[in-house]
Amino acid sequence: MGAGQMRETNVDLQWDDLRIFLAVADAGSLSGAARRLKASQPTLSRRIAEMEYALGEPLFIRKNQGIALTKTGARLLPAAQGMAQWATEANRAVDAKNSPVSGRVRIAAVPAFAFDFLPPIAERLKRKHPQITLEVLASTERLNLSLGEADIALRRYPSDDPDLITVDEVVIPIGAYASRDYVRRLPARYDFRDLDWIAWAGELEMVSPNPEFAARIPDFRPAFTSDDYSVQVAACHAGVGAMILLKTSHRLKRPGELVELKLALPASLRAAVSIICHKRMADLPKVKTVVDLLRQEFADLRKSQGAQKRDGGTNDPKARKG
Repeated sequence: MGAGQMRETNVDLQWDDLRIFLAVADAGSLSGAARRLKASQPTLSRRIAEMEYALGEPLFIRKNQGIALTKTGARLLPAAQGMAQWATEANRAVDAKNSPVSGRVRIAAVPAFAFDFLPPIAERLKRKHPQITLEVLASTERLNLSLGEADIALRRYPSDDPDLITVDEVVIPIGAYASRDYVRRLPARYDFRDLDWIAWAGELEMVSPNPEFAARIPDFRPAFTSDDYSVQVAACHAGVGAMILLKTSHRLKRPGELVELKLALPASLRAAVSIICHKRMADLPKVKTVVDLLRQEFADLRKSQGAQKRDGGTNDPKARKG
């Protein structure tokens, strides 16, 4: 039997077994799991051995400094974590029917969405559902929802994974922004070549908008680069140069901080965003609560874009409903 392959026979794993498996995986040792579960280490060792015999594959690799998951264990982990979340929600429902939805919800998002889009939503979530803690995982790397690395993802494109659900989609308007002091130093007429652009650095140099700048500006060389989006925004506020930012509601309500430049942006520069979650997480109350808030924000964006078009605006991207 190859490594990581479970027996083809049906295995009836009980929640008590999976609870032990999760405790060992989380603690990284049998002794740590035994303390957490208030059980003896020999008992846990026996129960894990029984699970491994039933599956026909080891779940853990024993090491001098604790234990680590095998490939089979890593495959089992997200499903067990999902069962743990549902068990927690079930206990809450039984113990207190009228208690508020609570718990931690992790959202994975590219830095621009994490920085500009999620903080206002976090504020509304805190007012309406103070028992929910939002954890934002900002990264250009794509986290694996199937492995439980995040509960919700905001991505640039819908998912074609059959285990993932694309809940909603929208295009957020974008613009080129700079500080007022920087804008005062610009000529009366300017284009892309006249601006000092702030962009991504190092391994992220091919992340948008860098490729679009390179296609538009011969021998493109940014004036300032960083692999940290918040540092880029700070440089923009300091008057170092201009950068592409989302036209989010909180930025538009503070017009004195940064000024939008009068530039026709390339059509390839667009901030499409999709809400994606795993099927097993979609109906979890705390996740559904956050998803509903995100969908409401998407609906408000589409409504505001429609109003701008009726008022004669022509530069906003079209919203695309999923």
